[in-house]
Amino acid sequence: MIVLDTHAWLWYLTGSVRLPPELRIAIDAAVGRVWLSPISVWEVGMLHARGRVALRGGTRAWVETALRSFPVHEAALTGEVALRSQELELGHRDPADHLLAATTLVHGLTLVTLDERLTAASWLPTLSG
Repeated sequence: MIVLDTHAWLWYLTGSVRLPPELRIAIDAAVGRVWLSPISVWEVGMLHARGRVALRGGTRAWVETALRSFPVHEAALTGEVALRSQELELGHRDPADHLLAATTLVHGLTLVTLDERLTAASWLPTLSG
């Protein structure tokens, strides 16, 4: 079972060439076993609000369409995830990365990411192509 980092989810859904073909294949092969953190929904909204990505119809409409076209399981943002996120050493303080890493560990998933700050953490199960 995999959980998608925000950029992997966005690039997969938009068909971006920034997502390596081997990761696209891995995501395709995991249909029905793909998870997403609510943090990624929040991050996409923040990217849109800051003008870094354009989402047709706005954040809510884009996310609703995205979840209909590519259903995923929601990886709950629980108290345990919040606590674990504070115990992780990632070498940086990005709260979204800490929450995604904690989500990966608490829910027993593998994180699909190209973020070298996350793939460098040997204790974090990642798939980076």
